[in-house]
Amino acid sequence: MSMDLSAEQTAASPAEPEGVVTPLAAPTPEDPAAPPTLTEYASELIDHLAAHQTPPSPAQSVLYPPAHWLAPAIEALLLILRDEDPTVPLHHATELNDEHTALFLCLTLAVGGYGDRVHASWLGTAFGDLTTGTPVTQGQRALWTAAARGAYGPAGKIFVLRKLDAAAVPSTTEPDRWLKALTPGDPVIDPSPALTTLPQLAELPEIARPVQAAARLSALLTRCTEITTPSDAAQSPGDHPLTALRSLIGAQETPPTRSLTDHLLDDVRDGADPRLAAIAFHVAAPVVRAAAEELAEETRIPPPDELTVPIDGHPVLLRPEGPDAASLTAAEQAITSAGEARLSGRWLAYGPALLPIVALVLAFTVSELFAVASLVLGGVAGVILWRRSQREQAEARRVQQEIAELHAKADSAVWALHDHAREALQRADQASADLATLTRLLRRGPAIADPRP
Repeated sequence: MSMDLSAEQTAASPAEPEGVVTPLAAPTPEDPAAPPTLTEYASELIDHLAAHQTPPSPAQSVLYPPAHWLAPAIEALLLILRDEDPTVPLHHATELNDEHTALFLCLTLAVGGYGDRVHASWLGTAFGDLTTGTPVTQGQRALWTAAARGAYGPAGKIFVLRKLDAAAVPSTTEPDRWLKALTPGDPVIDPSPALTTLPQLAELPEIARPVQAAARLSALLTRCTEITTPSDAAQSPGDHPLTALRSLIGAQETPPTRSLTDHLLDDVRDGADPRLAAIAFHVAAPVVRAAAEELAEETRIPPPDELTVPIDGHPVLLRPEGPDAASLTAAEQAITSAGEARLSGRWLAYGPALLPIVALVLAFTVSELFAVASLVLGGVAGVILWRRSQREQAEARRVQQEIAELHAKADSAVWALHDHAREALQRADQASADLATLTRLLRRGPAIADPRP
């Protein structure tokens, strides 16, 4: 029996069973482990299909008596490959385990390149239910990736999209994680021409936050444009179906399951399969849109009416009309005090000036030799006082220069803030345009049909 998968069949397929698909390769009393000979043949069959080779014929003892679901499922698969009617073995296999039978047929046909022979009802039975609160089984992930890569045609992508949409990823689901996945690392920020004269302004949170938000929104738009650009990658079911099949038949252990959000985040990261990324981006559209709107809103934060800026280590309050006089006066006093502190120790200069006077007194009272000492000490004291005077003059010029530079930088900072305010308006307009473009990409949805060569 060969049945093509179509959108009409997908829509008309019977309702899937309640609950989550049973983890693969977990034997239960109702589903015991397959006999070793059956597992060995199933593994050989899968390898031949993956290599697009004619599968070997099984021995009669392998498939009969069909006490395990895998035996009639293999018989049904071989009949489908030969374009013969598989109704009898298929009915027997589904009575033993309909979910595993449907999953086995869907994955083996996809691996062998016969995805167009999969019936829509098989996909529904194999996939089961999917919610954000339960882990994604290995079989669900395998069907997901195979359908996204075109193994079941356009209708297969529609089926997966409907299943993922039904899971309803809310817009409040950790938007920061989605932003980090879509735009990892810090965004590249172009230096603001208005702030080149005073780079420390760009480090202030009030100034940096809108700039960073605009840069991240631009990076998000770039990444989303890449994701929504149709991919010309070759159709291939990938490795997930093979791994899931080997776990299903008991040839290898089942890996741990992961949540729906974790899979979607992996699919949108840079370097992921573009077809998986397009579907994940569509499913996560609500949270991506919410994150983009929040970034656009941050870019519209107006510059503060007044801002305290460190200039040469002194806090100066800046207003649109100019620097605050009180803060400038306090900064000037701090500069003057620092200059006076550098001139401390005046007694080292004026103390030696007393020594010639003492020596002169001793010359009259004790000995005339002290008169010579008085002359020598007077010359030394004169040199010390002269050097002290030169240092005080240099320090006074330095203080005046620092105060002049403080006023000049404060005035430049005010003009820079005016220029930044004009840039902020342009940045907000660009952010609004980026948000509108991103919204159109989200509404467009992923390409269902593969691009024509």
